[in-house]
Amino acid sequence: MNSMTHRLFIVSNRLPVVVNRDGSGRVNVERGAGGLVTALRPVIRRHPSVWFGWPGCEGDGEVREVVRQHGVDAGYDLHSIDLTPTEVNLYYNGFSNEVLWPLFHDFIWLCNFDPDYWPAYESVNAKFAAAVAAQIQPDDVVWVHDYQLLLVGAKLRELEIPHRVGFFLHIPFPSVDGFSKIPWRAELLAGLLRFDLIGFQTDHDVRNFVRCVQTLIPAAKVHKAGRRIRLNILQRNVIVGAFPISIDYDRFAKRSRDDDVVQQAAVIRHHLGDQQLVLGIDRLDYTKGIPRRLKAFAEVLTAYPELRRRITLLQVIVPSRTDVLRYQALKEDIERLIGEINGRFTQPGWIPIQYMYRTLCETELLAYFHSADIALITPLKDGMNLVAKEYCVANAAGTGVLILSEFAGAAAQLSTEAVIVNPFDKKMTAAAIHHAFEMATADRVRRMQNLRRLVRRDNVFKWADDFLAELRATAARDSVTHAARAID
Repeated sequence: MNSMTHRLFIVSNRLPVVVNRDGSGRVNVERGAGGLVTALRPVIRRHPSVWFGWPGCEGDGEVREVVRQHGVDAGYDLHSIDLTPTEVNLYYNGFSNEVLWPLFHDFIWLCNFDPDYWPAYESVNAKFAAAVAAQIQPDDVVWVHDYQLLLVGAKLRELEIPHRVGFFLHIPFPSVDGFSKIPWRAELLAGLLRFDLIGFQTDHDVRNFVRCVQTLIPAAKVHKAGRRIRLNILQRNVIVGAFPISIDYDRFAKRSRDDDVVQQAAVIRHHLGDQQLVLGIDRLDYTKGIPRRLKAFAEVLTAYPELRRRITLLQVIVPSRTDVLRYQALKEDIERLIGEINGRFTQPGWIPIQYMYRTLCETELLAYFHSADIALITPLKDGMNLVAKEYCVANAAGTGVLILSEFAGAAAQLSTEAVIVNPFDKKMTAAAIHHAFEMATADRVRRMQNLRRLVRRDNVFKWADDFLAELRATAARDSVTHAARAID
């Protein structure tokens, strides 16, 4: 797309910054983290961009100005969407994270279908759409992100916004059986189908979505259009496709070679001695399968006692939703398991599981990627999991082994060289860890070289360019279709 004539409107639940007030009431702003922000930040540097999102606190004139100035300093526009505490509770904590998040990850029994959530979800999506509509100009392109904003396309159409509007879902899309359990399934599906282009992480997610459309909207016509699917509904076309998200390969590769990373990695390796380091890094969430992973590591030490004192698991957990009881209980369960396993297997001079409950700075993160002999990434369900790709690039020696859950979206791309496991199978995961531990250096190097090649080829810029090119092509196809109908 021509960056001189188009602005890219990014619309997501959160801005790429974290805003809060300190004890004195002063507004502080910090660079945001998370997969979506990490993926999109290098993209928006290449396009004149406006990012719409909630700043993370109650908005006022001071918050909006601080956010605006941060965007100016970063080289793009930031536009705050003000949400009340009630809206945050019902739209975000409620519908987004007690209905959509568990259901889309196949945890249906954790869903809370509170009827008060739906009106708030609709209202907040309309608020996001109104903010976009107030700023949009004729050649702008709108790219909406993730499960919190499934209705923004429909709300923009209600405001008679004719622009190209694309949507990308960062989490998995459920089967028709799962999706059908949502009381508002018809409204959600109709809202999604008002986008021009809908992108998913994997072909499996695409198939699930298309099957939902076919089941719930029998009049819909499905056509194969090259690598994409064209849905025709009431004489309107919607393009659907898989666009696997990725990372900025060159930046990660360069940064992992910086002196501060190399020096910290050397300290880590010195303390490990001859042990192999198994690394798990996750946000605190029940979808990540951390308790099962810990039990699988205990199975390694039971089934392969020769690995004791020769292997250590470092489990890093990034705090998340610390005010939610379910997440507090999960943290307690994880810490109890770690205590039990360490109590059972610890020997003088060796503790089998090292545990960190905090956010790592970039240097620390890259140093652990640099040092880890094995990355153990075993979510029970994940849209993509960019940590898997980051590890491959930042493991500087190129001798690491990636153990990856078959239920992570990344497995669709990396399965030929990663060691793939079913995280529900404790013995299989333990055997995979043992296999990785014993793997010959030449095999490790070959696998990692191929993994890096895959990540380098399908990097974050290709992801964004492919999506935006498809969105532009979608508009062109629609123009031709409308012209043909006029002639008929």
